[in-house]
Amino acid sequence: MRTDIFARLDREPEPPKIVAPRMSRHRIALFGGTLAFYLAIVFAVLVTSWLVALDWKVMLFRPYQQWPELHAFLDYYVVLGQRGPTAVMVACWLGWRSWRQHTLRPLLVLGTALLLLNVTVGAVKLGLGRLGPHYATQIGSAEMFAGGDIFPSGHTANAVVTWGILAYLATTPRARRYLSALSATVSLGVGLTTVYIGTHWLSDVLLGWAAGLLILLALPWFEPLIARTESWIFDLREQWRARRRAVRPAVAPQDGPQPVLLPQSIAGEGAAFTGAATPAAPATPAAQVATGVATATATGTTTGARARAHTPTVCPERPPVAPAGSRRPPQHPDHGSRSTASPARPMSGG
Repeated sequence: MRTDIFARLDREPEPPKIVAPRMSRHRIALFGGTLAFYLAIVFAVLVTSWLVALDWKVMLFRPYQQWPELHAFLDYYVVLGQRGPTAVMVACWLGWRSWRQHTLRPLLVLGTALLLLNVTVGAVKLGLGRLGPHYATQIGSAEMFAGGDIFPSGHTANAVVTWGILAYLATTPRARRYLSALSATVSLGVGLTTVYIGTHWLSDVLLGWAAGLLILLALPWFEPLIARTESWIFDLREQWRARRRAVRPAVAPQDGPQPVLLPQSIAGEGAAFTGAATPAAPATPAAQVATGVATATATGTTTGARARAHTPTVCPERPPVAPAGSRRPPQHPDHGSRSTASPARPMSGG
């Protein structure tokens, strides 16, 4: 049994028993208090109360000019509130958890939270239409219904939801406490960074924190829907696997022997063996001559050791010619036969 830290990275043999959070009275009380805070901020901005005056004081203070040395670092830190990069990072982590625990719940919870975030925050942004500090037209004005889209702060709400999902999906109380503190720190820093840079009013950030917290507190109401969706996806996977394992009907065998395809080399050896074992029928003289010529030509080409086979050609205008292998002229009937032994010729230069 492995005892090192890498053992926790292995896939669990069976899906663990995960208890989804329920909508308890404590959570309902927190949800109601956060919703009241959310509505109070919207009302305070609509009536141009002291909160709008505070927005202008912070904006005219221009924090990015008071502490310019922080600007370079905070330009990168604010990326932790952008929806694209943070969603990819958290989705990779939750995807590994889904694979390890044999469940799709982490990814489905993340998708549900991001969907709620886009719908709720996006609708309020477009509905109120508040302009940002850089586009404000009148000092002291709330800049509402002017075609803007910065109220509430999307960076802040996204940081609360994306990093808060890690705490919501924690399986132990200790991990939940640590991840809750981490997500609160990151979201608080992202919100204040947008005020420092000057892209949001302070009231935008307050409403963004409230919007993200409302989504996290409302997630237990969507747990039954998430469970049904997970079960439906697993059913589709099993149906697809069953179709792949379906056995095709076997083809009925035909009557009689079936030809067997062999490689060319094996087929040639088999044919040669069959020809040697089966006695050939007696061939005619012409066929024997043709067969002898073909065999001698093939053998002489490959080895060069055997004599070429030939057939004497009879021409009516010329006397019979000696075989091609002999260099002696044909004998004349009037001349006598030449002695086989010829006198030795004197060697020149002797």
